[in-house]
Amino acid sequence: MDLQQYLGQNPPADQPTRSIFPKGPAFNLEDFSNRDFIAKDFIESLTESAQSSNRRSNGANAPFDPKPLIRTFEQASRRLDELSGELEHRENELSAAVRRAEAQHASNTETLGRKLNQTIESFQKLDTSLKSDRGERWGGNVAVETGRRLEELDRQRTKALDAHFLIECWDEVSNRGEVTLLENLRRSGTGEGKIRSANTARQLLRISQRLDPNSHAQANGVSQANGETPNGTTGGRNFNTREVIEKFIETLENDMLKLFDDFYRRQNFEEMKNCAIVLQDFNGGASVQAAFVNQHQFFIDRSNLVTDEVGGDQETWMRLSDPDAELPGVEPGLQSLIDEVKVVVQEESAIIKRAFPYPEQVLGKFVQRVFQQSIQQRLEVVLEKAESESTLAYLRSLQAARSYISILVDDLKAHGLTEHPESVTSQTSQLLDQQLDELFTPYFGGSAYIDKEKHNLQELYKSLLFKFELFHSRRQKEPKTYLASLRNRGQELLASAREATDAYVKSLDLEKMSPTQKRILLSVAGLNNTDKAQPDVELSEADGRLNVVFAKRMLKWLAEGVRRGLELGGGSETPKDVAALLNLILKNLLELYVEVALDAAADAASSAEYAKRDPDLSYLASLRTAVHITHLVQSCINTLLIPLASTSLTTRREMEKNTRTAVARIEDQINTIEQQTIDGVLNWTSRLLSNQNRTDFRPRAETENISLEQAQTPTCDSVCRFLGVFHDTASQSFDGANLSVLLTEVAVGFRAQLLQHFTKYQVNRIGGVMLARDMSRYVQMLRSWGLDETFKASLEVLTELASIFVLLPDALKERLRGQVLGNLGKENLRPYLLKRDDYMEVGMQSLLHSL
Repeated sequence: MDLQQYLGQNPPADQPTRSIFPKGPAFNLEDFSNRDFIAKDFIESLTESAQSSNRRSNGANAPFDPKPLIRTFEQASRRLDELSGELEHRENELSAAVRRAEAQHASNTETLGRKLNQTIESFQKLDTSLKSDRGERWGGNVAVETGRRLEELDRQRTKALDAHFLIECWDEVSNRGEVTLLENLRRSGTGEGKIRSANTARQLLRISQRLDPNSHAQANGVSQANGETPNGTTGGRNFNTREVIEKFIETLENDMLKLFDDFYRRQNFEEMKNCAIVLQDFNGGASVQAAFVNQHQFFIDRSNLVTDEVGGDQETWMRLSDPDAELPGVEPGLQSLIDEVKVVVQEESAIIKRAFPYPEQVLGKFVQRVFQQSIQQRLEVVLEKAESESTLAYLRSLQAARSYISILVDDLKAHGLTEHPESVTSQTSQLLDQQLDELFTPYFGGSAYIDKEKHNLQELYKSLLFKFELFHSRRQKEPKTYLASLRNRGQELLASAREATDAYVKSLDLEKMSPTQKRILLSVAGLNNTDKAQPDVELSEADGRLNVVFAKRMLKWLAEGVRRGLELGGGSETPKDVAALLNLILKNLLELYVEVALDAAADAASSAEYAKRDPDLSYLASLRTAVHITHLVQSCINTLLIPLASTSLTTRREMEKNTRTAVARIEDQINTIEQQTIDGVLNWTSRLLSNQNRTDFRPRAETENISLEQAQTPTCDSVCRFLGVFHDTASQSFDGANLSVLLTEVAVGFRAQLLQHFTKYQVNRIGGVMLARDMSRYVQMLRSWGLDETFKASLEVLTELASIFVLLPDALKERLRGQVLGNLGKENLRPYLLKRDDYMEVGMQSLLHSL
C-alpha cells in the first residue's frame, strides 16, 4: 500500500499539505534568557501540542500513543543541542574578549608602575640634592639649621628688648617712683600690651623684693631699724617701690575686670578671653571668675525668688500626705528653678568656652554656685514646708526633688556643656555627680532617713489598726461570766473605749501634728475628722476581723518605702535598712494583727469546746484570712526584702530566721485552733448523741406507725444539721490539705462515736429500721464531704453495722459466715447483738455461741 492510499484521498490544492508527523517546536536563546522562563511550563507546552494531536487523530477513548511525544522531545532535544552550540560559540568569543581586556589592563598597570617608580626615584634624587654631604651651598640641613639660628637670634633679641624695657621700668620706679612706661603700655588698647604690662609688673615686684628689701620690710614685719622711715619710705626717697608697683597692679586688675564686664555686656568674647588671660597671671583667675559668677544675671534675678513661699494648694499637700494617693510630682517653684538652671548652664557653658582660656575651671565654679546656693536654698524651703505638713509629704518631696535633679544632671551630661556637642569630660561629669551627692548628703547622714521611713510607716500602721486594736482590747477586758458581764456593761465599756482613744491620741501626738497629717491619720484610722482633740469612735464586729485589704495596703506602703530608699540611698546600708523594715512589718502585720486575731479565734474555739449550746464556729473564717495574709507577707519578704540583703550574709540569715519564727508561731496557733475546733465539734456531737431518746430504737406498739413515718430520729437530724454547718464553715475557711485533714479528723472521731453510740440502746424490730435509717443518713453525710477512698471504705462498717439490727438470725448468721463484717471483727459484734430485743431467742443464742 502506497502513502496516498494510507492517507486516503489527496488534499485539495488550496489546503496546505500536512505531514503525518506534528511540526516540531520552534524556539531560540531569547526564550530561555527571559526572566519569566519556567522549565516545568516549557515541558508542559511540548506535551500539550503532542497530546492534542493524538486526541484529534485517535479519538478521546483511543489508547495512549507515546510516539508523538517521543518525536516532539527528539526535535526539542535537537534544537536544544543547536542552541547549546551557539551558546558555547558566543561564550568562547566573550572569553577571548575578556582575556584581551585583562592583558590590556595588566599592560596599563605595568606602565603606571614604571612611571611611579620613576617619580619616586626623581623625588629621592631631589631630596639627596638638598643634603649638604656633597658640599651643596644651600642643602636641606643647611636651610633648617639657618632657620633655627634665626629663630634663636629672634628670641634673644626679644629677651634683650624685654630686659631693656624691664630695666627702664625699674629705673623709672626706683628713681622717680613712676610707672609711666607701664601706664603707656596698659593704655595701648591691645590685649598683648595689657598682658605684657601685667607680666612686667609682676617681674618688677620680684626685683623690688630683691633689690629694695626695705620696701617689703613693713609687710614682712621687720622693724624700722632696717632703714625704713616712719612714713613708710625707704632711704632718702619719699616713695615706696613696692607700694608703687602694687598700686599699679591693683589699678591694672580693676581696669581689666571693668573691661571684662564691658566686653561681657557687649558679647565680645575675644576681648573677654584676653582680659581673662591677663587676670590669670595675677591670682590664678580667682577675681575674674568671681566677677563672672557673682554678677551673673541669673543669681541676681533668683536671689529673692529661691526663698519665696512654697507654692501648691492645700489639696496638693493632702494628696502628697495621703499614702493611698498617687505622687503629685515636684514642687512647682523648685521645678521652675531646675528647668531654668538647665537652660542657663547650657547657654553659659558656650559663653565660658569662648570667653575663658580655662573653661572647665570656670564652669565648675558656676555649677557649684548654682547647686550650693540657688538649688540648695530652694530645696531647704520646700522640704521644710513638706515636713511641716506630714512625714510622708517630706519623704515624697525628697524623692521627687532627688529624681528631678538627677534628671537635670543627666541632661547636662548628655548636652556636653563646654564640650558640646561631644559628651562632657570626666572631670565635669565627676563634678556634677559630686554636687548632686553633696546636695542630699545632709538628709541621708547616719540613720536620719531610715528613721523617717520607720516613723512614717509606724504612724500609718498604728492608725490603720487602731479600731482593730481597740476592739480586741475591749474584748480582752470583757468579763467571762454572765453575771460579771451584766455588771460591767454600759459605762465601763464606754470608759474603756474612751481610755483607748486617749491612748491613741497620746501615742501619735495628734495635738502637736499639723492639720494635714492629723486629718490623714484620722482618715486612715476610720475616725470622724473633727476639730475635737478626742475623735469619736464607733466600733462594729467588722473592725475586729482580719481584712486582706488592710494587709495589702500595709504591704503597698512598705513597698513604696523600699523603692524610695533604693532610689534615694542604696549602697552598703541597704541590708541594715531592709532588716529594720522587715522587723517593722513582722511586728505590726503579723504580731499585732494576725496573731491578735488568732488569739481571739483561739478564745472562741476554747469556748466552743465547752459550750452548752450550739458552738459558734464563725471564728474559723478568720483562719483562712490569716493564712492568706501570712502568705502575702511571706511572699513580699522573700521577693522584695531578703534579696536586697544579699550583700550581707549575716543580715540575710537573721532576716530569714525572724521570718521563719514569726510564720511558725502563726502556724502553731492555727494548728491549736484546729485541734480545739475538732475537740469542740466532737464534744458537741457527743452531747447531741447523748440526747438520743431510748424509745427511738425501741418504740412501743402504739407508736410504731408514727416512728416508721419519720425519715430519721430527731437526734440524727440535729447531729447532721450541726455537722453540715461545720462542713460549710470549714469549706469556706480552709482549702486543700488543711481542709481535708480537718474534715478527716472530725469524720474519724464521729465514726468512733457512732460505733460506741449504738452499743447503748436496746433495739427491737421497728427500732432496727429507724437505726438503719439514721445510719444511712450519717454515712451519706460523711461521704458527701469528699474524703479519700480509704475513709470511704471504712464507712462500710457503719452500713453493715446497721444490718445487725435488721436481719433475722438465720440471715445474719449466713451474712457472718460470708465475712461481710470482717472489718469490724466478729469478736466485736457481741455488744451490738446483745442490744437486740430477740437476743434471748434460740436463733440469736446460737449465733452468740458461735462468736
